[in-house]
Order: sequence, then C-alpha cells, then structure tokens
Amino acid sequence: MKIAAIDIGGTAIKYCLYDDCLGFSGKMLKETPSNANFGAQKLMETVCEIVGQMGKIDAIAVSTAGQVDPVKGSIIYATQSIPGYTGMPVKEILSNRFNVPAFVENDVNAAALGEAFYGAGKDFKDFICLTYGTGIGGAIIINRDIYYGSGFSAGEFGHIVTHAHGLLCGCGKRGCYEAYASTKALVRMTKEKINEDMDGREIFKRMSAPLIKSIVLSWLDEVMTGLASLIHIFNPPCIILGGGIMNEDFIIDYINSHIREYIIDSYANVEIRKAQNGNSAGILGAICRAKQGLI
Repeated sequence: MKIAAIDIGGTAIKYCLYDDCLGFSGKMLKETPSNANFGAQKLMETVCEIVGQMGKIDAIAVSTAGQVDPVKGSIIYATQSIPGYTGMPVKEILSNRFNVPAFVENDVNAAALGEAFYGAGKDFKDFICLTYGTGIGGAIIINRDIYYGSGFSAGEFGHIVTHAHGLLCGCGKRGCYEAYASTKALVRMTKEKINEDMDGREIFKRMSAPLIKSIVLSWLDEVMTGLASLIHIFNPPCIILGGGIMNEDFIIDYINSHIREYIIDSYANVEIRKAQNGNSAGILGAICRAKQGLI
C-alpha cells in the first residue's frame, strides 16, 4: 500500500510517499513553501503537483490547517493565513484528480492520532493533546480515536476563557487562553518587559537572567491555569503537549512538578508528557487515518 501523505500549513507543505512495506522514517519528509499568501487555489495546485510526482499511489492522506469536516474532507473555516481556504473541497479535488480515496484531517487532530499510535500517547487509550505556537490548538482522543463534537470542531482549547474581559484574541473575543499562554504570548510578554525581540528558543537560552526567568514562570502560570481547567473537565490520565516551545525539557518538568498546586487532589494522577513525533506528527496521523479508512 502506497499513500501520498501531505501536511499543509500556512508556511510550508511537508510531504512523503509512505510505503506500507517499508514503514515510516522522519528522514522521508520533504518540504516546500506553501506560498499561502497567493491563496487557496494556488495552494491546492501545489499540492496536486506534489502528489502527481509520486507515481502510482493507493490513497492520499492530508493533514491541514483549519477546521475540517473529515467526512466531506472540506475546510469548514480557515483564517486569512491561507486566503480563500474556507470551504475548499480538498478531498473532492484530490480524489477526482488522482482517482484514489483521499482522507483529510485537521492538523492538530492528525498530530494527536500520530501520538496515539506512534508517540507519547501509545500507552493510553484516552488523552488530550495541545500544541503551543502562534496560537494553541487542541485535540481529544477517546478510545484511541478523535472526538469531533457536533460540528467537527471539538478541542478548540486555545479559546477557553481564562481572563474575563481580558486581552483581545485573534479570534475577535477577549480573554482567551492562547492570548496568554501561547508561544506568541510569551514573546509578547518578554518584549513588554525588556524591550527586546526574541523568539522562544532565545528566551530559554537566557533563562539564567532573573528577569527573563520571572517572565517564563509567569507565562507557565498561565499555561497551567488553562491546563487545570481541562484536567477538571476531562479527568484525563495523560495530557500531551506539543509545538516547538515544548521541546524545552524545563517546561514539562516544571509543569509536572507544579500542576498539582492548581488542581484538586483527586485529579492528581494526570501525567503530562511531551509530544514525541515533532514535525512528523501530522503526517503520521494522516497516514493512520488513511490506513483506517482503507481497511
């Protein structure tokens, strides 16, 4: 079985040809700019060009930014990071073009599936997953499958309200979790305090500076405030945290050491784990979904 696997983001498209006989290695991944500013139609043309270069395939597996209807394989909603992507019938375009089944999944849901079968979640049949970056994405895994909600949009954890009437969020509402606990929020907090532009990696390199450490700890307080609400709602055995910032071991160690200060004792059996699949997570989850669909 050969599957054309595609991970569509606002910045880059990652892709590989997966062969069931050979398995998967992260070294298989290739990447090309998505050039999303040229619009969704151009983006889909690029995806079709990539798939067309893969030769004979049995299916197409897509992990993509945006809210996804996985039944229709279309984009329910996408931000202007990919102009015109809302409503795009991704599954229809690809299956008609290449005459093979196509499977389309939201990128965070796909990443969570990848962790469920190949990563930090393989010891659990239920867990929740969050990714921290420009925003905060989320996914709910129940019995080793995605819980979608009534409109395929469950797990939008970045928009739980942690500060009533608080900061304006990119969604247009105020006080959202991602306005305080995303990597973008940490960068903003650092800029406000020391008037320097630093990305997350640079901030953690300079953690020995008392002021920067205090900023990071304030940010982690925001991170754990949101996690506490999710722990009390879902009572999960495990929470998996992903996104580039979560590669910092200090974060996972600190949260595991302090999260019990935020939650009722009877919820204290929760384990916080770092996502293991990195840039491959979305691709792996999309492949999982395609294999399930083909079976």
